[in-house]
Amino acid sequence: MGDQTWSQLTPEEKSARRWAAFLEPGLEFASSEAAAEYKARATRLKTAILLEGEPDRVPVSALTGYYPATSRGLTPYDSMYDYARAAEAWYECNLELQPDSLMAPVFAGIPGRAYEILDVKILSWPGHGVAKEASFQYNEKEWMQADEYDLLIDDPTDFLLHYYLPRVAEGLKGLAKLASPLDMVEIVGGPPWMMRWADPEVQETLQKLTAAGQECGVWASHVYPLLGRLIAAGFPGPFQHMSLAPFDFIGDTLRGTRGILMDMFRQPDAVIEACDRLAPVCVKWVTRRANPYTAPLVFIPLHKGADGFMSVEQFQKFYWPSLKKVIEGLVADGFVPYLFAEGAYGSRLETIADVPKGRTVWHFDHTDMRRAKRILGGIACIQGNVPLPMLQLGTTEEVTAYCRDLIEAVGPGGGFILDVGAVVDNARPENMKAMIQAAKDSAR
Repeated sequence: MGDQTWSQLTPEEKSARRWAAFLEPGLEFASSEAAAEYKARATRLKTAILLEGEPDRVPVSALTGYYPATSRGLTPYDSMYDYARAAEAWYECNLELQPDSLMAPVFAGIPGRAYEILDVKILSWPGHGVAKEASFQYNEKEWMQADEYDLLIDDPTDFLLHYYLPRVAEGLKGLAKLASPLDMVEIVGGPPWMMRWADPEVQETLQKLTAAGQECGVWASHVYPLLGRLIAAGFPGPFQHMSLAPFDFIGDTLRGTRGILMDMFRQPDAVIEACDRLAPVCVKWVTRRANPYTAPLVFIPLHKGADGFMSVEQFQKFYWPSLKKVIEGLVADGFVPYLFAEGAYGSRLETIADVPKGRTVWHFDHTDMRRAKRILGGIACIQGNVPLPMLQLGTTEEVTAYCRDLIEAVGPGGGFILDVGAVVDNARPENMKAMIQAAKDSAR
């Protein structure tokens, strides 16, 4: 990095470093053909995402959940318990579909045994609360009480450690007995703090965390080499980290949907203050673990900001201001926030256009893509919109026609990536191939 430290670089210089590392990943490719394919795909994605003009053709991705497994006869349960078979299924599916960015199992084929060890309550997963053939499900509950906003605002880390984690996983209940590290600042007064670690419940939690960590290590020994194999085979991997909108941080995992919506009326100032407090936390969630070679995109799934959850006025008051701070904080560190706008965002388009130009990707599900292009064109890359029902139940002719029409409507000028509208667990393989082929047929 020469004489300049990372902190001295401008956001543009940081972005350039990340994209340079993305284009040249610094590994040995499986073949010269794979190297050429990687370069073409990575360049195509970069051109579309950064609004650098029209790429050689419309890039195409496939935001998949369990599809790589189910398309090969594995159940979601198999994906979470048979790591070797799952890794091979994801590898074969990438080779078969040939998307422009790799499909990874990190948000679907997670290690079920680790969650069993910790007795996680906030999640039901295949064979543990839902059928082995079903996807995992979050269990909404008021894991944070309505009168605990001050605790969260005062010290988010302390609240998560001592209140949230012991509530969402039985195996972590010992964490509630730990004291603050502040008790060790004056080191000679540390014995009462150290004694807490010998408490039987704390020791039990430590043992379970160790066992869960070891199980995650076994999982990683299959998943991480898989990612390396896929990159070496010519598939770019633009994601390494994820974050959240602060409102979703509270509404999804702490208060639950009912709780957060009630809080908007009963204690709106507390909700806004908590969102503002969590905005830098959501940025540091990524930046503290990143380095100059970290992949440029940061995955941010958006949930409660969709049309139907709140009015435009409420979106502009409660949801958008803190999310915008997260976006700007990540952009300042050279990242491109990838905002997965689940549901419909039609009434939000004018508001979300207020972002740094050429530094965000908006993945839309039910949003009108033509209108999105009119409003966000020249401001942000848009992605997605191929309907899941069509991929599951439609014909290849219907999929091809839909994708071609979408490409013709929003592809000109660049700034568009063809993709599914929402995460795919099940689909007709021939329809997934038809979607990929439609993008490849758009070559100039």
